This record gives sequence, structure tokens and C-alpha cells, in this order.
Amino acid sequence: MEIKLNSKIIYEKEFKKAIKGYSVDEVDQFLDQVLEDYDVFEQVVEQLKAENKRLKEELENANRKPQAAPSSGNTNFDILKRLSKLEKEVFGSRLYE
Repeated sequence: MEIKLNSKIIYEKEFKKAIKGYSVDEVDQFLDQVLEDYDVFEQVVEQLKAENKRLKEELENANRKPQAAPSSGNTNFDILKRLSKLEKEVFGSRLYE
């Protein structure tokens, strides 16, 4: 799915003149490209709408769930325990002298 046209290309497109006007085949080929691009645009828009809806639902669900605040008391205690173990490993018996 690759977009082949943009507004500038469409605006600047010139068709060759035939005896009774424009070349029907050339106009038809160009319009086929325009239609293909519009199909691609529609698919992209639908995909983006679906993704947007999904992301909004995820955000809504995330906001509904209560966020548990980390307990600073437990966290500090864990840090102190780890620090104590580290001191014992590094300083060994010299710690208690």
C-alpha cells in the first residue's frame, strides 16, 4: 500500500488532447490511480481510528485502576538491610572492632 499521488501532482496533471477532447484511456488510467490512493487513504484512516480507540480505552482503563503508592517504610527498611549486608561483606570482622 503505497500512496502514489499528492495534491500537487493531481493539480498539475495535464492530459493530452485527442480529436474529441482528452484521451479517454489516459484519463481513465489517471483516475484509477486516484481511486487506488483514496482506497489506501481510507484504509489508513480506519487503522488510525481503530488504534486511537484502543489507546483511549487503554488510557481509560489505566486511570480506573488504583495505583498503589510504594510504601516508603518498607523500602527504607529493605535498603538498610542491604546496606548492612554489604558492610558485613566489605568490612567483615573489622566492622565490630
